[in-house]
Parts: sequence; C-alpha cells; structure tokens
Amino acid sequence: MLKSKDKEKIIEKFKTSEKDTGSASVQTAILTEEIKRLTEHLKTHRKDKHSRRGLLQMVSKRKKLLDYISKSNQAAYADVTKKLGLKAK
Repeated sequence: MLKSKDKEKIIEKFKTSEKDTGSASVQTAILTEEIKRLTEHLKTHRKDKHSRRGLLQMVSKRKKLLDYISKSNQAAYADVTKKLGLKAK
C-alpha cells in the first residue's frame, strides 16, 4: 500500500485538471508504483503466492487502463507511457 504523501505526489504529476484524482492516467501511475513495490517484495519472498496473484491482477488492470487511454487519446497515452517508462504499443 502506498503512503498518502506518495499518492499525492503521483496525483500532482499526472492530473489533468485541478480536482482530478481518479482519471485513467492517475490510476495507471498509482498502479505502476504499487507494482514496483510489490515486485521488490516478491524478490525477497519468492514463495508468497497470494501477493503474486495480486501483482498479476494489478498488471492486468493497468493494461486495461492503458488500452482505454490509447483508444480515447493517443497523445495522452504517449505522455503517460513516456513518464512511467513503459513500452508503448
């Protein structure tokens, strides 16, 4: 789970309007940070199958959000993938 301060920093970086806290790009950025954190956890706890399942669910959700962004706005998709360091389609 990310800390509130970390989430606020991510939201500030990826928001599209002043009160935006839940747009697809913000959700994608938050999921990416949680995926990084959980990946580090699994490097030391290799047999933690429950966390691995949660990681796979997060990756799947992030992929769906990125697909939605790419269909709705190609410029936003390119921006989000560049900022997060993800591979673009």
